[in-house]
Amino acid sequence: MKLSGKKALVTGAAGGIGSAIIARLQAEGATVAAADLDLTGTAADHALTGDLTNAGYSDALPARAAEAMGGLDILINNAGIMRRGPVTASTDEDFSISVAVNVEAPFRLCRAAIPIMAEAGGGAIVNTASCWGVHAGPDHALYCMTKAAVASLTQCMGRDHAHQGIRVNAVCPNEVDTPMLRTGFELRGFDPDTAIADLGKTVPIGHVASPEEIADVVAFLASEESRYICGALIEVNGGKPVG
Repeated sequence: MKLSGKKALVTGAAGGIGSAIIARLQAEGATVAAADLDLTGTAADHALTGDLTNAGYSDALPARAAEAMGGLDILINNAGIMRRGPVTASTDEDFSISVAVNVEAPFRLCRAAIPIMAEAGGGAIVNTASCWGVHAGPDHALYCMTKAAVASLTQCMGRDHAHQGIRVNAVCPNEVDTPMLRTGFELRGFDPDTAIADLGKTVPIGHVASPEEIADVVAFLASEESRYICGALIEVNGGKPVG
């Protein structure tokens, strides 16, 4: 098990990708602390329920996780929110919540986690960015902007903290078959199963990604198997471009 003895904190733990990440890390031997608004039914070893838009909660979370687990080796900044539409259709609330969840929370968690990891001799941080943060896409201005910020922050931190033995990378998915994606189809009046199947036909590899396919990459980036990868943005898109 390539993460045996490691202690990991995962945000956005109750979502489709978050749940898959927890299962994958645990399967590789890691102890996992989960963070989300509601962790009912989450299979993590430690539940640290809270709201990432609360600065105090985010600032304290890495230390709380380290205390609960006896250390912190891995941070997975997976929490995210998507507000659709061009800038002209976006509200102040859309902007505020997108920046708070997608940018400010990862910033605060990394800022708090890096000293803990550095004191222990190193660690790994994996941020969930997006292909839509690496390449501009239509009608998702706030999502693209905030995920681009995560991508840039990842590259900066990867350079700044490599000398401390801390590797910072990002996984950049395209569409993933999660409850969030399915709910989005429902809100627009589509049958989710039909919409997912039709969307899969647009992916060169033949299907929309499963949460487990993203979690596999996260586990790789968190492990020593990726020990020479730092500040990288790994696109996991099945060969499908944004657009």
